[in-house]
Amino acid sequence: MKLKKFLTLTRAGIIESLQFRLGTLVIVAGNLLYLIIVYFLWKAIYASAGTDVVNGMTFSDTLIYLVLATALFQFMEMYIVWEMGRGIQSGKIVLDLLKPMPYRRFMFWSYSGTFVTQFFFTFLPTFIVVAVVTHGAIHLGLNLLFFVISVMMAVSINYSIDFLVGTICLYTESIWGINIMKQVVVMLLSGATIPVAFFPEPLKTIAGYLPFCSIYNAPLSVLLESDPQPQTLLTTLGIQLFWCIAMAAISNLFWRVSLRQITVNGG
Repeated sequence: MKLKKFLTLTRAGIIESLQFRLGTLVIVAGNLLYLIIVYFLWKAIYASAGTDVVNGMTFSDTLIYLVLATALFQFMEMYIVWEMGRGIQSGKIVLDLLKPMPYRRFMFWSYSGTFVTQFFFTFLPTFIVVAVVTHGAIHLGLNLLFFVISVMMAVSINYSIDFLVGTICLYTESIWGINIMKQVVVMLLSGATIPVAFFPEPLKTIAGYLPFCSIYNAPLSVLLESDPQPQTLLTTLGIQLFWCIAMAAISNLFWRVSLRQITVNGG
């Protein structure tokens, strides 16, 4: 019965996403422009390096990594922070709290339809194009199964971070600056903007102890490794599982404590 409720929210999310097809086209066009800039930027970096391999990655490896990272970002982005911020500022959150479903779960499943549309409109086409154009640079085997598992955990971690940041709006009643800062930190330390292999050693070590690498770098490392060692694979997935549980627990605890601060402006 619960699953039926969740799938109803997913279906509603899909229908809502399809209402804004022009917006989707604009996002796709913006991504293409971004990838063109990324291509020429990294081409110049490798040309100036004077070698075909930098930090263990060729130009082709780097480009594939960044193209798929961009597609993963579009697939996993839910704008939960903005929705929570608007709900808190308008007072709509009070009505959401009265719904017969925990608020955190309701927000996730409300946006789950976006995962479906973005998967078919952005990630899957990008993955197919990269696989075809690179002539087998992406190994298609058992790693795809582990990649799916890794992405599911990455979605959970990303959502927990967003929910944690959105909860801060209960104290500030404004979320714009905090969310921008969050996006910069996540995009940088997760490897979505610059592959983690290019980080200086101290920063790479610090990033390894944070949950951000588990969002983009972990799934991509699982996908792009043609012959992953079982120990490395288990370590990567194990770290993701740890952050999955830890971030869910932290965001839940922070939400319960912060609910005491809720105020509604207006009549």
